[in-house]
Amino acid sequence: MIIEINKLTKTYAGRKVTDIEKLTINTGETVGVIGNNGAGKTTLFRMLLDLIRPDSGEIVSKGVNVAENDHWKNYTASYLDEGYLIDYLTPEEYFIFIGGLQKMSVRQVMDYLQSYEEFFNGEILDRGKYIRDFSKGNQNKIGITAALMQQPELLVLDEPFANLDPTTQIRLKAHLKSLKSGNLTTMISSHDLNHVTDVCDRIILFEKGRVIKDIYTNENTLEELEAYFSQ
Repeated sequence: MIIEINKLTKTYAGRKVTDIEKLTINTGETVGVIGNNGAGKTTLFRMLLDLIRPDSGEIVSKGVNVAENDHWKNYTASYLDEGYLIDYLTPEEYFIFIGGLQKMSVRQVMDYLQSYEEFFNGEILDRGKYIRDFSKGNQNKIGITAALMQQPELLVLDEPFANLDPTTQIRLKAHLKSLKSGNLTTMISSHDLNHVTDVCDRIILFEKGRVIKDIYTNENTLEELEAYFSQ
């Protein structure tokens, strides 16, 4: 087990947006977090990354409360939105900066990026553009690649398929599947039921901040979820 959540609550403007009695995430799982807008997915991720604090309860990562210790930052990587990027840099400058934090040389960074040539589809490197001038979809590519460069044990992605063209969605899905080995634990929020059920071992469905379903995926999971959201 890598994550344990206990009696977690968060309220905004008098409305409880998170209300989780208990939830655990096992090491090596790829977990899809789904729900309609306002279900509390992003709020949960932001508390998991200590970007906001809960009103009560705790999120424990490898036995330590994330709000009380920074050790979790050594093995956790995430991409939630373009706010994570340094948008006045070029992609190359940004990747070199992130790589430097991991004690990677410029050559090691460039070698790493070669494995993402197909994912980038010729749209990221050697374009002579700042990150702020790229489309949302291409900013997603940059952020996700930089997160994976950190070789984390826990990877948190908020709507990674959003704003990507269909070809890139398929390539990202294949890449996420290829990472499902060893001790990498991945948490992915998504509105795309097809992608999330295809990639993830387990689906957690949120509604109004609460866990409504927590199921392991099988050949009937997509149909079950579509039926739920069609009610």
